[in-house]
Amino acid sequence: MAFKSPQAIVETVCSAGCNKANLPISKQLVLGFLAGAYIAFGGLLAIVIGKGSPGLAQTNPGLAKFVFGAVFPVGLILVVIAGSELFTGNCGVITPACLSGAARWKNLFRNWVIVYLGNLIGAVFVALFIAYWTGIVHGGPLGEATKKIAESKVNLGWWPAILRGVGCNWLVCLAVWLAIAADDISGKILGIWFPIMAFVALGFEHSVANMFFIPLGMLNGANVTIGQFLFNNLLPVTIGNIIGGAGFVGSIYWWLYGRE
Repeated sequence: MAFKSPQAIVETVCSAGCNKANLPISKQLVLGFLAGAYIAFGGLLAIVIGKGSPGLAQTNPGLAKFVFGAVFPVGLILVVIAGSELFTGNCGVITPACLSGAARWKNLFRNWVIVYLGNLIGAVFVALFIAYWTGIVHGGPLGEATKKIAESKVNLGWWPAILRGVGCNWLVCLAVWLAIAADDISGKILGIWFPIMAFVALGFEHSVANMFFIPLGMLNGANVTIGQFLFNNLLPVTIGNIIGGAGFVGSIYWWLYGRE
């Protein structure tokens, strides 16, 4: 199975980051919508499979977390292979392009804002139209499970939310790195699956996934306000995601392999 060297990965990332930074705003928004929806599909599958087995959670909570995490990676697989714009991945991909001078910093910030908005729209769309209004997660045991997920996420506290955001996007961007390293689809899927499964099973916080989980919990009666959703969870988790992706992956690997 052929794969790229670490230096070749950084070179490919810089080229991809430059292309992402220079996309027209309309494409960034639509591709962002798709990525938010794809991540939400992964989250919906994780709820149906993982939270649809309450007996497993009671008898073997570690295995239940693994099952929940094992199916979630379908979202990033769709993002990377089908093609779309994910804020968390772009934290790690566009940053090296800017550090190398291939992309402009103002285009990075524009991409982050537009794609983040598109991710939010896509994730909430799936939560409302695909998960809730279809009846798949509308009350019952699954609805109760999403209520608990939403309430626990907004009550984490800022510092734990930031740190869990760091750990999450460190692994997410490494998943993107491994996907770029692979030269075939099977290699890309394997490269994505392990780090994404790990971050979900470990309980880390992903801002775009939370754009799906928390609104879906609110639709199912969670005691969560919009302000709590945005300020208690989404803001600190986003800060952590930026640090984890842009700092621990994009900047460090650029410093190691891309400065020349």
